Amino acid sequence: MDENEFFRKASIHLSSSLDIATALHRCLLFLREHMPVDVMIIWLYEESMGGLRRIAAATPEEGRNSDTIMLLSQDVRERLLRMDVPHAIIERPDLSPVAVRIVNHPDGDPVGRSLRHYFEPPDYSALLMYLSIEGRKMGTLFVRAEGRDRYTEEHARMLAALEEPFALVVSHALLREEGEKLKDQRAEDNRFLHGEIMRMIGDQIVGGDYGLKGVMEMVRQVAHRSSPVLLRGETGAGKDVIAGAIHRFSSFRDGPFIKVNCGAIPESLVDSELFGHEKGAFTGAIAQKRGCFERADKGTIFLDEIGDLPLQSQVRLLRVLQYKEIQRVGGSSPIPVDIRIIAATHRNLEAMVEKEAFREDLWFRLNVFPIFIPPLRRRKADIPALVHHLLAKKARDLKLDTIPVLAPGTIDRLMEYHWPGNVRELENVIERALILGTRDTLTADAFLFREEKPRGASEEGGPMLTLDNAMARHIRNALALSEGKVHGPDGAARLLNVNASTLRNRMDKLGIVYGRAKEK
Repeated sequence: MDENEFFRKASIHLSSSLDIATALHRCLLFLREHMPVDVMIIWLYEESMGGLRRIAAATPEEGRNSDTIMLLSQDVRERLLRMDVPHAIIERPDLSPVAVRIVNHPDGDPVGRSLRHYFEPPDYSALLMYLSIEGRKMGTLFVRAEGRDRYTEEHARMLAALEEPFALVVSHALLREEGEKLKDQRAEDNRFLHGEIMRMIGDQIVGGDYGLKGVMEMVRQVAHRSSPVLLRGETGAGKDVIAGAIHRFSSFRDGPFIKVNCGAIPESLVDSELFGHEKGAFTGAIAQKRGCFERADKGTIFLDEIGDLPLQSQVRLLRVLQYKEIQRVGGSSPIPVDIRIIAATHRNLEAMVEKEAFREDLWFRLNVFPIFIPPLRRRKADIPALVHHLLAKKARDLKLDTIPVLAPGTIDRLMEYHWPGNVRELENVIERALILGTRDTLTADAFLFREEKPRGASEEGGPMLTLDNAMARHIRNALALSEGKVHGPDGAARLLNVNASTLRNRMDKLGIVYGRAKEK
């Protein structure tokens, strides 16, 4: 066949389908009319993974898409890239030369011996053509036929004529692959956003006209601006609900709302989760990953428990606040982000700054507009509305046929309780009462919550301590035994058999600093 006609027909087969496996199969059937070929495989170089990635394969029966990694030793990888084993350089008029390796005896080929167990049957011949775009090696086209001495330089020359069409097909396939990944990521973000919006719609700001009236006034003042907001308050007070309200009222409301619990991410993974990573940035990073800040672009990111963020990550967060850009782990180029940052904590950040456990410059950046959310015990007027709202919500969640009513005096009993766990404890108490309840009416006895023991004598005959006082005494004793150390094999956390971070949080709440009470 005329060389131009061969090129035209082969190119038509290669471009006949957007699916690379289908196109490879059609091209194989055409090439079989002109050279021996039983298998065709397209491999991509994945240096960060230490091998080759197979993206498509074809036989006379079918074409198959693939995503298989073939790990190679460093020596084999270097040989592949240097091409320092027998190969043919095909010169072409007005075009760059193409390197095609002819392997008629795998046992005598340094790379062929290393790869032999990947390509059955053991007796085969192969052509390996390097695929490049603008001088950058992308991968290899592997063509195989059973038996030895099947290929000649004429076959290599015929294959070399198709180097550009094959390279373009691979390049377009990679672009489509990247597009599909971005599409999936956007779909994931949209699903997440939809779920958050539906969740927030259900979480009404109960008490917005009473106990939280001042908070909601501050929310409306700051919502339409892009300034950072720091939400402060005890655990379970509803900081996530207030963050959702700020997002809903802001100019970022059409973008995603990404919630991150900084204390729930292992320290070794914090940077990767927040800022993303490049492929090959560390062991196990087999693909590029967007972090929470990238996912929150054009929207809001809510950093809950910001006090638990490691110091190294605090430096990265400071850069986001200053320059509105991030840098992935293992990356070198900054990525701009347009986001609203809302942080929240129940910890004493000022004390953490004094102990150098929290960066002072980050504290000043975050504390532009602080909002303190009062605990439930300071807004007991909200309890009746909260109880009825949560009863209806939990009844729906538990798929109850009817919403139980409260017996007379039940609300008064609930308002007498001090609610150390705030709204979260109230929600849990109501859910437990609905699960254990057997009638349509709930009495005060159905609500099981932590009661402080009535005043009186302890079992030892002394005055009864409150739970907080007893716990503070116990922690101080442990600190005395550990000579003030919290962390480490001989620290108070090990003596008490608790996580050091958990112990520090409890010490902050109880007003304990290295074994001595804070000045009130």
